[in-house]
Amino acid sequence: MAEQAQKTEKAEQTGAAAPEFDRATEDVGNIIMLEHVNLTVPDQGIAALFYVTGLGFTRDPYIDFGTLNMWVNLGEQQFHLPKADAQVFRGHIAVVVPDLEELKKRLGFIARQMPDTAFGWEEQADHIALTCPWGNRIRAYPPGVFPLMDLGMPYVEMQVAPDTSEGIARFYREVIGCPATASAGVARVKMSSNQEMRFAETDEPIADYDGHHIAVYVSNFSGPHAWLNERSLISEESDAHQYRFQSIVDPDSGQTLAEIEHEVRSLAHPMYRRNLVNRNPAVNFFTYRKGSEIYTPA
Repeated sequence: MAEQAQKTEKAEQTGAAAPEFDRATEDVGNIIMLEHVNLTVPDQGIAALFYVTGLGFTRDPYIDFGTLNMWVNLGEQQFHLPKADAQVFRGHIAVVVPDLEELKKRLGFIARQMPDTAFGWEEQADHIALTCPWGNRIRAYPPGVFPLMDLGMPYVEMQVAPDTSEGIARFYREVIGCPATASAGVARVKMSSNQEMRFAETDEPIADYDGHHIAVYVSNFSGPHAWLNERSLISEESDAHQYRFQSIVDPDSGQTLAEIEHEVRSLAHPMYRRNLVNRNPAVNFFTYRKGSEIYTPA
């Protein structure tokens, strides 16, 4: 801030034009955080092997640490993995990990332990493309690709039918209150200062919705609820701090464009900005040094 003020003052003194900024690029909108993606898994042991041992994330030590559910921390976000028949997200989930070379070593290690699953991975230009043991697609990026994120979930991209992205962007702008644009068949919805929800049109068949969900925190909790409730689109009145909706509709026509349940939480929700434990995935029995257990950005 001080450096920018000095540049502005110098520009005024020399007669040069003062710097210009597009202030709208830093607007956050109503969704303050996309907190978690919930995918049911049939085997907690295999899930731990993939998400914790392989990807290097951290099993939450305080909540759902038994054998029926697993919360996995990555930065300020989580995967929620209850035990049930496998759910598959229709698209892919992006994650940021501390080091791709270390990730490849861990993936090589777990590959030997899951030969009869859908697990696989391959290197791409700027990320590693993974498939979880039940077919969920994940793209792992190194720090620096996404601003303000060294560990976490920068975006989630869902496949949608052709000619729906414009209406989806309208829904999030007009109903939810988020900056949202649609271009080249992709709707991009801004969530917090460093996250997006993307909806990419495809001509390929899209699997039927199987119940997976995302959780978001909103500052305007009642406004979207009133609009959705008036149209009978609330799927669950959870409690005082939370409700859910599933259908994304065109505000103009009322047509359903896509389905994914949103667990909508207010900023008064007791878990808002809960401090999540994140371990340093490079630490193991052989590399341990005192004080190195906790993940800290480089």
